[in-house]
Order: sequence, then structure tokens, then C-alpha cells
Amino acid sequence: MAPGALLANQLEGKEAGPPPAKKARLDSNLTDDVDVEVVGDANAVPTHPLHVKPAGNAYTASENLKTRSGLFASLPDELLSHMLESFDADELVRLGATCKALYAYTRLDELWRALFIRSPPSDFEWRGTWRATLLGIPRGLVTSISCMNLFSDILYRPFQCAHTPLEPFVTNIPSRNEIARLPDLTFDDYSEHWTDKPFILTSPVKQWPVYKSWTPQTLLEKYPDIQFRAEAVDWPTRKYIDYMYDNTDESPLYVFDRSFVEKTGIKAGKDETDAAYWSPECFGSDLFTVLGDHRPDHRWMIMGPKRSGSTFHKDPNATNAWNAVLTGKKYWIMFPSSPTLPPPPGVMLSEDQSEITSPLSIAEYLLTFHAEARRTPGCKEGICHAGEILHVPSGWFHLVLNLEDSLALTQNFVSVKTVPHVLGFLRDQRDQVSGFKEDVCDRAYKLFVEGLRKEYPEVLEQGLQKLDSKGKWAKLTKGHEEEEGRGGFSFGFGDDDDDVEVP
Repeated sequence: MAPGALLANQLEGKEAGPPPAKKARLDSNLTDDVDVEVVGDANAVPTHPLHVKPAGNAYTASENLKTRSGLFASLPDELLSHMLESFDADELVRLGATCKALYAYTRLDELWRALFIRSPPSDFEWRGTWRATLLGIPRGLVTSISCMNLFSDILYRPFQCAHTPLEPFVTNIPSRNEIARLPDLTFDDYSEHWTDKPFILTSPVKQWPVYKSWTPQTLLEKYPDIQFRAEAVDWPTRKYIDYMYDNTDESPLYVFDRSFVEKTGIKAGKDETDAAYWSPECFGSDLFTVLGDHRPDHRWMIMGPKRSGSTFHKDPNATNAWNAVLTGKKYWIMFPSSPTLPPPPGVMLSEDQSEITSPLSIAEYLLTFHAEARRTPGCKEGICHAGEILHVPSGWFHLVLNLEDSLALTQNFVSVKTVPHVLGFLRDQRDQVSGFKEDVCDRAYKLFVEGLRKEYPEVLEQGLQKLDSKGKWAKLTKGHEEEEGRGGFSFGFGDDDDDVEVP
């Protein structure tokens, strides 16, 4: 039985009136065996709007609606869902009118989201769901027919993930996992002790003019018609804000715009007159600036509703990064990486580490792997509140979840200590280099070396020496493995990681 099935059944039979507060031990998939206070149904998943239940409930049911769907009844849910992905909007509507079961399967909003993104309308009004928006159905005319006695994980699981309470996953963080919180750091402190560690600074962002003056609402007022990139679509601010405040997506669209400075006309950088924000001084200069006009994408505006975020990934080109929250708050769970460490629980890498496979949504990951991840050595967790900034070390896996509607700014940079990582990445993993103009990717290593040689020759020399030493040891250990007929062993100098980018 899928997690949440029992809760869904209990809800349908509850009588009016709140039950007394009680202690409940949540499923081990939901939390790290921690007792939490449950008041009423605050931590329960509500009933599915079509009364669909998880597949496991079919074993004790006397009736199953799917058996009445003709030849479709013999298709496994996964195959049926895959087949429906090839239907257009008109075909889904007509098929959904044939019986209750197919009505439910064709109402899955992920199908309509894919149709919308594949062929976005030239103009539209967001109407709460992708189906209603694409078909232009007024809110008062949206049907909701009960499909009692239909059992499907394909239909129930996205609803469960979209409504599972987040609190059990982000509270009671074990002390060993807590990300360090500091008021600020000096450049020397950062360089000597913190370059390869995650941490949260609580002071620098509060000095930015953009802090308190930029919120989702002020962006709507100042830039209503400016289009920002939200994953696969470019929407005007006014349309995205409508979506942001009114959707039930399992994985809500997330604004991640690399051109926000140019689009809004603000100035960034401490040296700029009337700058809206700047990188904290402790991080020093971004050495990618030696590339001049060839510098890769390095700064983004991030905005999204509660429950939106990013599944596990590493930042591009082996760079470090900072992420500053202007409004809302974000939960982070992070893991170091090296040739001797496995990826986080639930994450799989391709042999060349260029592709990452993990659950499709953040909620799916939390429901399935969070407890194990929290127990894994090296795990770091923390909540970054408005006015705070989090440092992401080069090569670290991280998952980010918005606990509230949030607006943030983020920037990638190359510090002195990470130069060997970046050089190695640009030289040895050219197929994974990103953010550069297409004609620059193959020359990125050469251009970076030339730029460093001109402006920071000592940094380049030290970086190349460390990179060369690492390469020699890698060859020696590889040769030894081949002689012994063994595999799977890698040698690294302390914190030297074989950093890769996972999109």
C-alpha cells in the first residue's frame, strides 16, 4: 500500500469536530523516527478530489472502476499513462467522456502541462490547473465527478506528493547534520577554513538595497510584462504570479532567469554606483571574470511557490555558489562528493557522471529516501531564511525546497582554492561544460588558462601543479588496479574532488 493510503481512508470516515491532540509516530519514510505532535488532520493527506485511492486498496475492495473501461482495463497503469501522453487535447477530452475510469486518467494534470508546454497558447489566463487553462474553462464550470472505487498509484501518487506536509522532513534536524550559521566571514577566514564547507551567513544580505524592496508583489508592480524564464516557458511576471499563488502541481514551475539584471535594469556589484546587490566580500573576486566577454552564465533570479525547488544536482563547471533569500525560506539537504563516496541515497550517476537519475519530484524523494539520507554520513541540512545567504561548495550534491513562496538571487563563482577543480573540469569534461556560448565551450580551458596567466599567474601556477599532481596519482592508482585486476578504487588529495556538473 502506498504511503498515505491509510490516512486517506481514515479521512473519509471522520465525523465532524477536531479530535484531541495526540502523539503519533510517523512512517520511517517520512521522518527519522521522531515523535511529532499531530493536531487534528494537520499532517494528513486530504482526500483525492475524484476520490481515487492508492492501488493497494484494490485488494480489499469489492469493486474496481477500471474493469469497466473496456480494452483499456487490461493495460497496466504505467502503459496506459504512457499511451495517453501521445494524445492531443481533443482526444483526451473525448476519451475522458466514455467512462468514469478514463475520465480520471485523462484528467491527470501532468498530461495537460506537457501539452501546454509543447504548444503554448499565444495568450492565456491561468485558471488554476493546466487542463482548465489550456481548454479555457471558466473556474465555475470545471467538472469534478466522483470516481469512487478507482485505485491507481499513477493518479494518487502525484496528488499525495502535492499535498504531503513538509514539516516532518525539515524539522528535528540532527545536530550532526546542521549547516553552520555565522553572522559573516572575512576573506581570510573563508579562504582558510570554509571554501569546501556549506554555511549560512545571516548579515550580508540585509545590507543590500534590493533586500526588502524586491518581493514577488513588487516585481509584479514594477515589471508586470517582463518575461522571465520559468523552466521550459517564458511568462510575463503577471501570469507567473497568478500561477505561483494558485496551483496544485507536484513540481511547480520555478523561475530561474539568467538575464534578470538586464531585464530589470538594476546594477549588480560593489563597484557599481547605486548597486542593488553585490557578492559578500568574504568570497573575494570571481576568477571567471578573467574570461571577459566569454564568461559563462553566472547569476540568476529564482522565484517559486511553496513546494517548488530543485532536485539533486551539482553546480556547473565545478564552481562554488551562493544563494541569497530575499523573501520566504528554503530547506537545503547537501552531500559532499568524491571518487571514494557514493552519491546521495536515491541518486544514481551514469558511468561518466554526466547524467543523474533521481525521483522526478522533491516530494517523491522526501517520501522515499529522506530518512535514509538524513542518516547518511556527510549529510548537511539547514533552513535559509529571508535575509540570509547559503554557500554551496564546489562539487556538492544539493536539493533545495521552498518552504514558502520565495524570491532569491544566486551566483556562481571561482575562488582561488577551487581553481584546480575548475581547470580539471574544463580540460577533462568538455562535454559537460555549460553556460558558455556554444563556440566557446571547447576553448573554455585554454581561455581560462590564458586569462589567469595574464592576471593571476601565481594562482594559475599553483592550480596547474595541484591538477598535475592529482593526474599523476590517478594514473598510478589506475595502473595498479589493472595489474591487480581490481576496480572501483580512486585516490584523492584530501578535498580534491573529481567535480562534475549534473544538469
